[in-house]
Amino acid sequence: MTLRTAKPTEPPRTTFLARLGAAFAMFRNPKSITGLAILGFFVLIAIFADVLAPYSPTKVDNTARFQAPSAEHWLGTTHIGEDVLSQVIHGTRGVIVVGFLAAIIATLIAIVVGVIAGYLRGWKSESLSALTNVFLVIPGLPLIIIVASMFEDPPLVLIAGVLGLTGWAWGARVLRAQTMSLRNRDFIQAARANGEPLRRIIAVEMLPNLMALIAASFVGTVTAAILGLTTLSYIGVIPVDTYNWGTILNWASAQGAFRQNQWWWYLPPGLCIAAIGVALSLINFGIDEYVNPRLRSAGERARAMKKKGLDVNDTVTVVRPTTTSKDSTV
Repeated sequence: MTLRTAKPTEPPRTTFLARLGAAFAMFRNPKSITGLAILGFFVLIAIFADVLAPYSPTKVDNTARFQAPSAEHWLGTTHIGEDVLSQVIHGTRGVIVVGFLAAIIATLIAIVVGVIAGYLRGWKSESLSALTNVFLVIPGLPLIIIVASMFEDPPLVLIAGVLGLTGWAWGARVLRAQTMSLRNRDFIQAARANGEPLRRIIAVEMLPNLMALIAASFVGTVTAAILGLTTLSYIGVIPVDTYNWGTILNWASAQGAFRQNQWWWYLPPGLCIAAIGVALSLINFGIDEYVNPRLRSAGERARAMKKKGLDVNDTVTVVRPTTTSKDSTV
């Protein structure tokens, strides 16, 4: 009688799409979902600004100057009778375009420089690391002011390009450190032993494991680009006829809206800046909760306690049973 030995079953090989889907699991927690919903709201406003705005942002109504919010002008009017709501809606487009375009440029450069610098060894890696350190110390806002002063009417694409070219170094440095940790893993060594080309190792094996850091770098760059755009617009570097939330605040400040307490002119764009900042922060918190095992376990534990009707902030007193004299006797 012969015994048949069972052949060891090979572990199922996950596909690239499955790993990519698992990499985007960071957006499935409540914080990320809430932040994405708020951000999606502003993106829709930017796309359909021409449809949603009740008036043209430059339309002047001489009979409604400095008018408070009313049924005709929901957010009031400016000093020359322009509708503030229409300006805020049209200003959303410039903010979204600059924020996302700058983030795309910075993230692509960070991926190329950071991943290649982390995977390679020797002088090539050190050269790319030195280049990253140089861009880390380049001040972004003064450089944009210098570049914008060379043009009479600097386009938003130029502003986004400068913000992207000066905002990739931090993400590249983080990606380099994580790639240096990944390059010694077993699956990378196996892919290298099989003779797979470098582009496939990076694109198929490494990038799905770096998606959380890439997403965090993208969100951080969007936040920095939006704040940079509104700051430059408020101080008057960007022409005031290019509508965004910063230029609205610039006009309000120049016409004394802050002193005269004309809150309907400066408060809506300020709240929009705060709301999109909260949305991006929530997305970043959700990514941190996914990446950090301690935060992820704490969040799961808190959600489980809420489902059971328990308060997370309640203190728990551990009650230990005490032994009586009868139990202690044999």
